[in-house]
Amino acid sequence: MKPHLVVKLRTPVPCSPFPYWVDAAHRRSALPDKFIPEVDRLLVRYGLPATIASEHRPARNAWNQEEIESGLNRIYRVILRRDTDIPQDLIEQIRLIPDVERVRIAESASFEIAATLPHVVQMGQNTDIASRKAIYLPEAHLLTRGDAEIRIAILDTGIDTNHPELTQVLDPGYDFVNIIDGADNFVGDFLGADPDPLDDVGHGTHVAGIIGAQGKEVPTGVAPRCRILPVRVLAAMKQGGRRIGAGLVDNIDAGVKWAVDQGADVINMSLGVRQSEGGLPHQEVIDYAYRRGVTVVAASGNDGTNESYYPGAFQSVITVGAWDGNRSEVAPFSTWGRQVSFVAPGTEIYSTHIDGGYAFSSGTSHAAPFVTGAVALLKSFAKALGYRLSDSQVKHVLKHTSDKTGTVFKDMHSGYGIVNIQDALKFTRYKLMNQGS
Repeated sequence: MKPHLVVKLRTPVPCSPFPYWVDAAHRRSALPDKFIPEVDRLLVRYGLPATIASEHRPARNAWNQEEIESGLNRIYRVILRRDTDIPQDLIEQIRLIPDVERVRIAESASFEIAATLPHVVQMGQNTDIASRKAIYLPEAHLLTRGDAEIRIAILDTGIDTNHPELTQVLDPGYDFVNIIDGADNFVGDFLGADPDPLDDVGHGTHVAGIIGAQGKEVPTGVAPRCRILPVRVLAAMKQGGRRIGAGLVDNIDAGVKWAVDQGADVINMSLGVRQSEGGLPHQEVIDYAYRRGVTVVAASGNDGTNESYYPGAFQSVITVGAWDGNRSEVAPFSTWGRQVSFVAPGTEIYSTHIDGGYAFSSGTSHAAPFVTGAVALLKSFAKALGYRLSDSQVKHVLKHTSDKTGTVFKDMHSGYGIVNIQDALKFTRYKLMNQGS
C-alpha cells in the first residue's frame, strides 16, 4: 500500500462507492479518485493525486449497529498514487475541515513485542513446567482442556502453520501486512495482504504454543482443544541484530475487525504502541470488539515504567504484566500502571518457535497468552455446563480468583494478582450452578 492518510469523517459519505482497502490493493481496475470536495481541492492544490478506499468492510452486506456505533463506517484511506512525503501542512488543513473528525498519516511503527531474544533449543516436554504450575494449569486441565467451538484469534507476527504442536488446532487465517512506504527496513513477506499468515519472526508462534501446544515436545498449552485463528498483522524488521515485529497500526486494526467478524471469542494482542497524533490507536476496532462481546487480552509492555501502550491502555481490554516466578515478584521489565489487570508467568517461558522448533523467551508478550488461554477455558467450561459466559463475567471471575501479590485488592504493578485458572473454573461452576439461589 502506497503512502496514505486515514480520515475519519463525522458522517459517512452517502452511497459510498469506495472498495475495502484489501480489495483495492489487489484491484487492477480504476479506483475512485473523488472523496469529499474540501479534501479533493486540497489534494489538487498540493499536486497529490489519490484514490479512495474504505478502511473497514462491513461484517455482512450492510453496516450493523455495532459497526456504526464504533464509527467504523466513517473511516477512509486516501491513498497517494505515487511514493512521496505527505506535507504536514496538508494534514493541518484537512483537520480544519468541519466534516473531518480525525486525520493522520499511516506510518510504520515498531512494536516492542519481546523483552529478550528467543533462545532456540530442542528439549523435552517437561521443560518449564513450573510456569504452568504457577497458574494451576495441570489441575485446571482435570476440569477442561477447552472446546473446539471456542475460537482464539492471535494477532501477531503470524504462526508457523506447519508446526507439529499446532497444525491440528489452527483454522484458516489471514495476513494483513502490506507495507510499501519504508519497506527497505523490512525482511521476509511484507507486501500484499493474503491468506498466508506464516511467521517470519517467531514471536507469534511462541505465543500460539503457550495457548494451544499439544504437548509433544513442550508443555501442553493452556487451551489445547480450542481453535486458533492466526492473524498476521506484523512483519519482520531487523533491529540491533535481531528481528522484531513492526507494521502499520491500520493493518492491526484490520486484523481485529476481521477476527471479530470471523467469530473469535477472545483475541490475544501481545503487542502495543504509544499514543501518537490523530487519536488513540485501535480505538474504533477495540470498541467494536467490546460491543460484540469479544474479550481482548493485551500485553502491558516491556519498558518497566508507568507507561501506557495501546490497546492495553483501554479500559475494556484485559492487560497482562509479567510475573517472575524465580524471584517471586513482578518482572523488572514489566510495564505497570492503572491499566494492568493481572500478571502471569513471563520470564524464560518455553514454547514453540518457527521452523518446527522450540525456544525460551521473556516478556509481557508471553504472559498475555496464559490469560488468553484462561479466558478460553472459562468460556469452554461454561459452554459445557450449558451457559454462555459474557466478557464482563469472565473479567469478574478472574478478578475474584486471582492470587494476590500483596495486601490490597488491586495494585499498580500486578493488578488483581496472578491468574489462578483452577480457582477461576471452580468459581465459575459455583456461580453458574447457584444462579438465582
